[in-house]
Amino acid sequence: MIALVSGVVAVRRGDHVVVDCGGVGYRLSVSAETLRHVPAVGKHVLLHSHLVVRDDALQLYGFATEEERELFLMLISVQSVGPKVALAVLSGGPPRELLKAVAAGDTGRLQAAPGVGKRTAERIIVELREKVAGAAPVPAAVVTSSGPGSGSDDPRRLARDGLIGLGYTLLEVDELLDGAEGERPEDLIAHALRMARR
Repeated sequence: MIALVSGVVAVRRGDHVVVDCGGVGYRLSVSAETLRHVPAVGKHVLLHSHLVVRDDALQLYGFATEEERELFLMLISVQSVGPKVALAVLSGGPPRELLKAVAAGDTGRLQAAPGVGKRTAERIIVELREKVAGAAPVPAAVVTSSGPGSGSDDPRRLARDGLIGLGYTLLEVDELLDGAEGERPEDLIAHALRMARR
């Protein structure tokens, strides 16, 4: 399985990007949410990915975060929801907001996605509500460093977990904590919240 694609953006379109990895171009279908985080052509990008194998095609999907990829996998596990519909749902906003919508039974939020009718929205909620409730803490448990200080008592990791608990996405958290100094999680969180208000 192709789990990551890292290289230079060769093509950037409304529904896909092509990433040049050592002279080979990989075409990845992406959501509007992921596309917002893809830089201009010629810039370096790293996308999490998932390969869908079918009888007549191999289709690669790209995601700005692991959180979005996990939600994509949950969505395509729902009966009658294929990758195209899943990407449409993911284009509706940050993964954390969509997870909250599913947990809250907000069919209207899901129906805002092209190709998602009331019946499909209800099916997504029925089939994923319990999974979403169990998956909510997952982003906070993602290990972003394997070096020293990556244990559960690492102030930066605790601050990251706290900010995610406040509703920020992983990408937003990393941006808010960039350059933050402090030995206690609360100091780092305070810095991040000051940054968020700017």
